[in-house]
Amino acid sequence: MSRPARPSPSPIAPGKPQIRGAAGMTAALMTVMWGQEIADQFVFGQQLDAYGISPREAGTFWHIWTAPFLHADFAHLVANSVPLAVLAFMTAVRSVSRFVLATALIALIGGGLIWLLGRGGSNHLGASELVFGYLAYLLGVGWWERTPVAIVIAVIAFALYGGILWGVLPSNPTVSWEAHLFGFIGGLVAAALLHRTARPARRPGGPFV
Repeated sequence: MSRPARPSPSPIAPGKPQIRGAAGMTAALMTVMWGQEIADQFVFGQQLDAYGISPREAGTFWHIWTAPFLHADFAHLVANSVPLAVLAFMTAVRSVSRFVLATALIALIGGGLIWLLGRGGSNHLGASELVFGYLAYLLGVGWWERTPVAIVIAVIAFALYGGILWGVLPSNPTVSWEAHLFGFIGGLVAAALLHRTARPARRPGGPFV
């Protein structure tokens, strides 16, 4: 009796952990965040905050690319720094290239939804969009891949930062819950686009797997 052919390796199957690359990308991200805020506070007099997302203001849609890297002050940046660094590293450690793509998708989708649906007359900025996006991405990868490594990483991410999910609900009027919610949506979409694969069809009479 012939044996069934082994399935070909998935093009998205994870390789070896890219610890050095992930650490480098995380360090670069944090350097950009802190370098920008230092320059904004001491050189530009907080004028860079004008490049946050102003919903539905013509000519400002491109601010979706700058807003996640801006902060209102150092306290705002400090609050985001640790979860951003941890979740960014966890996102990048399996694939640096996918980390870059996921970041771009979170900024595009999350920022685009903020610009389209956010409260008018407001200015949305801060890395919390990326924090929620990376958390959603890791949870989404665990769901789509369903491999032991992906599931373990998703569980760890949820155990560490699952409590922040309350932030997607409107509460404090000075906090951009829209950035939290839409960043989370962007992370889920990024996980689906980068990790979802078609599952093989079950043969008639074959076992359920």
